[in-house]
Amino acid sequence: MKKSVFITMLDKDEGLARLLFQEMDRYGLAPGGHFWTDDLPGLAWSAPIAELANDNCGCWVIVGQAARFADKATLQGLSCLALAAQAAHGHGFPILLSPSGGKLDAATLPTPLKGAEVVASGLGVKAVAKANARRQQEPQEYRLDMHPLPGLGFWLEVGPGRDPWRGAMLGACGAVPDAHGVGPAGAIPQNSTLHYPVRGMKLELGGAQYEAWGVQNELSMADSYYVRLSGTPESLVFGAFPDDDEVSVFTVSFT
Repeated sequence: MKKSVFITMLDKDEGLARLLFQEMDRYGLAPGGHFWTDDLPGLAWSAPIAELANDNCGCWVIVGQAARFADKATLQGLSCLALAAQAAHGHGFPILLSPSGGKLDAATLPTPLKGAEVVASGLGVKAVAKANARRQQEPQEYRLDMHPLPGLGFWLEVGPGRDPWRGAMLGACGAVPDAHGVGPAGAIPQNSTLHYPVRGMKLELGGAQYEAWGVQNELSMADSYYVRLSGTPESLVFGAFPDDDEVSVFTVSFT
């Protein structure tokens, strides 16, 4: 079975989309894709998660005007979708950016997109090479996944990637936690027992203000901490629950 490539068109250009699909098909890839919708409250970014997370998907291509890659809402949605894809495939999952009408530096993009490659020409050649390349999966220090549930809210899942955590915490800038739980990795628990839960912690990091919740449940690699947010964050801070001697957290920007 040939590898698939998923194409996100930030601008609704049906003619260009048709040409891109034909190009990917010529290079032996099975193309799929969609036209982007900016609707953060409606979690519109989550619509293609199943296709992007499919085991056969080898590459994600994002096409649009360069100015779209500077739009805050667009970046927040793309960051969420990128995190979902990386949770499924690993942090080395290839993302190709094809901007038009200006230049783009991936280093200026939010955390989930910083590893993307900007392609000025030869998109089909690059996509087929990336999709079929062997990727080495290096263990990460943490796990982070998105669980968008229309009608039930936007849940995030965090947990240890290697060493167990003594408790967990998650804070958001631009959104606030409003529910949390602990359970097996991969599925939001219906019920959970929380050890010494904490709400409303105030943190400041890099000039940004965060509201954080946390628990002191022991988490192995098979366990996760789940937090529901009131909206799409601008950035996250998370990690093991801080103690008096050491505070070590991870940060992810969405804008």
